[in-house]
Amino acid sequence: MTGELVNGSFTPTAATGSNGLLTVADLHVDFPTDDGIVRAVRGMSYTLAPREVLGIVGESGSGKSVASLAVMGLLPKNAQVRGTVRFRDEDLLGLTENGLSRYRGEHIAMIFQDPMTSLNPVYTVGWQIVEAIRAHRDISKPAALRQAVELLRVVGIPHAEERVHNYPHEFSGGMRQRAVIAMAIANDPDVIIADEPTTALDVTVQAQVLESLRAARERTGAAMILITHDLGVVAGQADRVLVMYAGRAVEVGTADDVFYRPRMPYTLGLLGSLPRLDSTGRRRLTPIQGSPPSLINLPPGCPFAPRCPIRQPMCLVEEPELRPTDRPDHLAACHFSDQLVGVSPGDLFRPTARDDVLPAEGEPGPEVSS
Repeated sequence: MTGELVNGSFTPTAATGSNGLLTVADLHVDFPTDDGIVRAVRGMSYTLAPREVLGIVGESGSGKSVASLAVMGLLPKNAQVRGTVRFRDEDLLGLTENGLSRYRGEHIAMIFQDPMTSLNPVYTVGWQIVEAIRAHRDISKPAALRQAVELLRVVGIPHAEERVHNYPHEFSGGMRQRAVIAMAIANDPDVIIADEPTTALDVTVQAQVLESLRAARERTGAAMILITHDLGVVAGQADRVLVMYAGRAVEVGTADDVFYRPRMPYTLGLLGSLPRLDSTGRRRLTPIQGSPPSLINLPPGCPFAPRCPIRQPMCLVEEPELRPTDRPDHLAACHFSDQLVGVSPGDLFRPTARDDVLPAEGEPGPEVSS
């Protein structure tokens, strides 16, 4: 097992034998509000190896995007951040804004969910890529423009030498996202963070954007963090997958382990609500009942317990730590993870919404040996 203990919890690291490029250890992010403190990220830890693709998956509000904004130093001023974010030998949380600006774009690039967050509507796409290049390199504008055309070709923009002079509103949504990817790789970053890059795009355009991300990684050799609420997006893309729930990691492992040998009920629920193209016959989806808890007033015990069909009394009083399973580099935060070997989503979650899907609040679920 590859990992270490941090403040009593097991911290997952990259695959055995690899050196960490980006290390996040015991990261906490809180937001004070009039209603109380929002515990948006609670002790998140991971290590990203060079050229590795880490998929971070979870429902809206799970903390996955907030954690990545903390890495980039882009959180609002009222955010309370503690922990360690280390790029190679530099602790990014200890840097000033000027210090962080040296890392953004040149070493770590971020692709946002809405491309118009990154694109200025009053400038051409080419001008904006040129400025991204010249922000970190001493290069003439004509040379930078030639590079901008080549970058647009890399990400699959047709007629790049003409489209480089277009404005963002003249691009489709998928093409805008690909233009942002071109801008992100303009300075050959070491790490690309893609935050929900395919949200609100149809399936065909999603595939094109994912192919553009693959081409970007191939060109730069960058490692990538792919953030999404859709496990289907990371399938075939990620080397490892980190599943988040209620502000913390609840399962971490290779893509094969998480997809085919999940050891946390929440992960099983996500898989059950994912359509499968390789299934035979008619297969009904198995949605997770209920809603995620408030991050202001988390319930005692496991945050997933109110929605979990196998919860036991101890789940309601003791939150499980992220611990190794019986497989190398596979961790799960479940008191009964050893009982989930070979269990399918349909074994836990019912395919139809019925009043008896979950036991009454505070009562144990189906029998699980402890």
